[in-house]
Amino acid sequence: MEEELRNRLEYQRPPKRKLGLKIGGFLIAFLILFFATVLISGDASESWAGRVPILGKLIVLVESSDKKLKGESNDRINILLLGMGGKKHDGGYLTDTIVLVSLKPSTKQVAMLSIPRDMMIAVEGMGWQKINTINALAERKKDGKGGEAVSQAVSDIFGVPIHYYFRIDFEGFINIINHLGGVEVYVDNTLSDFRYPIAGREDYDDYYARFEHLYIEKGWQKMDGELALKYARSRHALGLEGSDFARAKRQQKIIQAVKDKVLSAENLLKPAMINSVISELNEHLLFNLKIWEVLKMWQMFKDVKSEDISNNVLDDGPGGLLVSGRSEAGAYILTPRSGNFDDIKYLVNNFFPESQGKKAESNSQEKATVISENNQSAKIEIKNGTWINGLANQTAIDLDKHNFEILRISNSSQRDFKDSVIYDLSYGSKKEALKYLKDFLKADVFLDLPDWLAEEIKLEAGFEKKEVPDFLIILGESASKNNF
Repeated sequence: MEEELRNRLEYQRPPKRKLGLKIGGFLIAFLILFFATVLISGDASESWAGRVPILGKLIVLVESSDKKLKGESNDRINILLLGMGGKKHDGGYLTDTIVLVSLKPSTKQVAMLSIPRDMMIAVEGMGWQKINTINALAERKKDGKGGEAVSQAVSDIFGVPIHYYFRIDFEGFINIINHLGGVEVYVDNTLSDFRYPIAGREDYDDYYARFEHLYIEKGWQKMDGELALKYARSRHALGLEGSDFARAKRQQKIIQAVKDKVLSAENLLKPAMINSVISELNEHLLFNLKIWEVLKMWQMFKDVKSEDISNNVLDDGPGGLLVSGRSEAGAYILTPRSGNFDDIKYLVNNFFPESQGKKAESNSQEKATVISENNQSAKIEIKNGTWINGLANQTAIDLDKHNFEILRISNSSQRDFKDSVIYDLSYGSKKEALKYLKDFLKADVFLDLPDWLAEEIKLEAGFEKKEVPDFLIILGESASKNNF
């Protein structure tokens, strides 16, 4: 029975056709599209699987199998999402988009970390290189090895196994949208980016000739593949659209629009169009999952909620874990602020809130401690009350070194704090720990939570099950001036 199940799930080229499509290609195309949508947007409320009968049958088979996904036994599945220009672009194998996605099956949580292409890492036999070159170097040696090579590199520097990877090039992204006849997207804010890079002009002597002015007005817009890609990739827009959070939201909008277009009742009955989309995926998508693995991931995370998805960015902003600089050749590079990857490893190994206070198993050395009067380490929750990326993570890293137990970190709903605030929920029972926190953060101390904060905490998922901290900290902009 097990052998029969394996054959039925892993065999990707059966002779039987449905609407002129190979079932294996059909499944891979739609499952990857849907799964990617769940990862990026957290929108799985509309169950479309019932509209594709073959999916329901295969899902039943997967549920009856005792086979486990890689990483499932350790309650963490790590996936690398890679985006590159493609064969027809200069430097087309450089991965300009690198995102580490971690899935926690037991709690249905998802954590994402955007890794900048200019971050420097050590490459065996080649010294220090930008991380976006790993894929190109591997492909130069052997076709199809890029995804595996980048996965290994990320695993080495972050100290976590990378179980799966998806890699798609921008040409495939553009072509898929064009095959669909474009997508309708609602633009929340007018986007004006004077520094959108023009492909092939990276080395122009005239700096300003390297860029175009990308301008997209607020409201509903019909986008072809090229405009949709620009809308998703813009990094230097003026105003609200200039942040990494806004960029992530735009990417969610594009992916959602593509999913809705592909899975509309009208397009599901267009075999020629579906064939074109699948052909693009076959040519422009590289991944290392079997059909049963994609199905099982979808089944596990089909109901994930947006509030259970955390987004993290490695950057060189105030409180960020990276610093910018120049290589010997004058190229722009990013390196770890601390001089090594320890702080970044801490972030990656403590993605999920309930894991924030756990110490790495390999770290058995005793740390300097801050002991409260009742001889217990103080437990804290940290909220970022600013728009400074990474400020809460960096603060958690520093306080963890002094044996504070970090229960959770998150963003506050109010992000306009100038100074940090400590809410003493121990009500004076841990004076030594409070004094340390107050001096370190130069923060004001209060005993009672304001109404807006109490309501925010109640609205957070799993409120009834959460452990109450001794101190709830909201970080202000002044915290970024600390010497982390």
